[in-house]
Amino acid sequence: MKRLLPSIGLLGQVVAILLLTMVIEFGVSTLLYERASEFSVRDDEARRLAEHLVISRRLIEERKPADRPAIAAQLTTDRYDVHWDGMSAISPGVDSALDQMRRQIVDWEPTLRNGDLRLRLISPGRSSRVKGALLLRDGSWLHFRTLEAVAKIDLAIERIVFALVPALALMVLGGLMIRRALRPLRRLAEAADRVGHDTVGTVPEDGPGEVRRLVAAFNRMQERIGALIGARTQALAAVGHDLRTPLARLRLRTEALAGAGVGSDTRDAIGHDVAEMEAMITSLLAFLGGDADPEAATSIDLAVMCATLVDDAIDRGRDAHYVGPDHFELRLRRLAVKRALTNLVENALHYGTRVSVELEPGDGIVTVRVLDDGPGIPESEMAHVLEPFVRLDPARGRDTIGFGLGLPIVVQAIEAEAGTLALANCPAGGLVATVTLPIARAAGAGHKSKHASGASAKSNP
Repeated sequence: MKRLLPSIGLLGQVVAILLLTMVIEFGVSTLLYERASEFSVRDDEARRLAEHLVISRRLIEERKPADRPAIAAQLTTDRYDVHWDGMSAISPGVDSALDQMRRQIVDWEPTLRNGDLRLRLISPGRSSRVKGALLLRDGSWLHFRTLEAVAKIDLAIERIVFALVPALALMVLGGLMIRRALRPLRRLAEAADRVGHDTVGTVPEDGPGEVRRLVAAFNRMQERIGALIGARTQALAAVGHDLRTPLARLRLRTEALAGAGVGSDTRDAIGHDVAEMEAMITSLLAFLGGDADPEAATSIDLAVMCATLVDDAIDRGRDAHYVGPDHFELRLRRLAVKRALTNLVENALHYGTRVSVELEPGDGIVTVRVLDDGPGIPESEMAHVLEPFVRLDPARGRDTIGFGLGLPIVVQAIEAEAGTLALANCPAGGLVATVTLPIARAAGAGHKSKHASGASAKSNP
């Protein structure tokens, strides 16, 4: 069966499963219906009825026809109604549902077998009763009728329950079989969802023919994508190294120009251009992934990282403040997260005069806010500014260094940590960049930092 199923298409397997369940259900329902259609009574009830019929037949046959109705009335009990008639009002034969009951009666009294015993079912349902007729020797008929519901009667609701039980069982079985047939598709969907976020590996090629061909195409596509990414990373790393080497020589030669009588303004302009080219190369390699191999997550102190960025800004003579705990450990990719937070702080320092970095642990998340007092961003451009190579010159000035990859690098690094980045304009002016990270793996947190003296944790700088 395992060798046969893969050769059948997905549609064929589903049809085969449905056909199999239908055939089994039909067979089981037919068997239950045939069993349920056999009307039977308890053995003691069949024996009692058989004895009553034998006694009634003997007593009536011994009387004259004129006396027989009175004798039949005397033979009527609280269980059986008996009367005599010259002709039978019951058609020949026995209801198919009463075959079992007739066999039970004649098994107890074999003499009734030659009496043309006829049985009919009346009042079907919970109060089912039976009427019948027995042929006497002179050709007249002894009629009888049960006055109480016959025991062990087959109720309609019981038939429905008996039919539903195998149907439900087969539905569950069919669902499990279809689920098994679709399992390769589920694995493929999970692997496709991990592409770009995690190492996928080769997906096993099994299941129906269509699915196996799809999985094989996915594996080949994944190999091609991996080869392209590897080649691009290698090329970018080589280009970054080759570009940085002449830039380093150019910086050294710029410093040597002082002895050649070149003015400081010219040297500063050349140095600024070199720094801008280095920043552009660094941001491009960071965004395209050509700077280094994928970084592994390690335990870092996020609070210390934020405070260090603020201290660096203060050392450069800028108005910067940190608000948050002294320590907050978390497993993150240190270089990527530091680059992201550095981009946000530098962005705030470039467009504003003051910056505040706030770290606030919450319920299952930690929030890092970087606030500035710059011109902000138009609401219509909030989503657009997060796209690569976008620079909003009218809103933020034209003296921006780089390719416009600062915020996209932040988005890329934060999403790799299952976090989010949100931008919003402050009511009092300026921009707030909010980074939200999960803290399920947080190792610990400390108390409020002394760096909070310069600004309130909830106020705009």
